[in-house]
Amino acid sequence: MESTTPGIHPPTVTRLQTLGAQIRAHRKTLGISATVVAEAAGMSRITLHRIEKGAPSVTMGAYCNALEALGLVLKATTDTMPSREHAHKGWIPARIALADYPQLRQLAWQVHGMDTLTPREALDIYERNARHIDTQTMGEDEQDLWQSLSLALDTPTHDV
Repeated sequence: MESTTPGIHPPTVTRLQTLGAQIRAHRKTLGISATVVAEAAGMSRITLHRIEKGAPSVTMGAYCNALEALGLVLKATTDTMPSREHAHKGWIPARIALADYPQLRQLAWQVHGMDTLTPREALDIYERNARHIDTQTMGEDEQDLWQSLSLALDTPTHDV
């Protein structure tokens, strides 16, 4: 019996196109060529182009490799990273620097030997310690981070 490819739901296509556009925008913001990112991800430039267009036929592994490559490129080219003032609202960094978020740094006192957290680790710390957070003194960028993490990782948002 011949197997059939399942249809892609329109909302999924839209999400993939949005993800692809965000990947492309982030790469452009960093000023990194598609060739460099594709090579770092172990794929052809054409595959990266298809990812940036949100093509549903590209494997999830290729999408993950592209995201990982951007994370590696970000670490290697910190001098080309946009300042937080110019970062896009709602963007979540691949690694969250504790030094950039004072209240998160205070809440993460038990995390030794780590200067950065994954988005999931950061959100877990915010959520576990919500009662200790002073939202009146929390900076706008940190409020945006917490809200973005909550939205992206499907948890209810506190009144930030």
